[in-house]
Amino acid sequence: QVQLVESGGGLVQAGGSLRLSCAASGRTFSSFNMAWFRQAPGKEREFVAIINWSGRSTYYAGSVKGRFNISRDNAKLTVYLQMNSLKPEDTAVYYCAASKDWVTTRGSYDNWGQGTQVTVSS
Repeated sequence: QVQLVESGGGLVQAGGSLRLSCAASGRTFSSFNMAWFRQAPGKEREFVAIINWSGRSTYYAGSVKGRFNISRDNAKLTVYLQMNSLKPEDTAVYYCAASKDWVTTRGSYDNWGQGTQVTVSS
């Protein structure tokens, strides 16, 4: 029910930082939990981070905890993923997704953005 468009991806060297943005449409954006997933070539789409409707609760995959930070600005209808200390293993297409439920499983999401490519060189 909500349309999502990711941006901010690009090429960065290991140890660098990027901030991804996900712009949403819809008058009820603030009622959705928002999550980031990523998918590398030949691999399944995997969970990265999630933030609840108020922005007060977050949860991260162990592989990114301490390096990535998810946040949202409901007034701007946007969710962000600040990525620090990037590693080559972080290379993937990053997708944002919206859900009425607090879930980390990709199959539980029906609303996806088109994805933005993040490439981390060594």
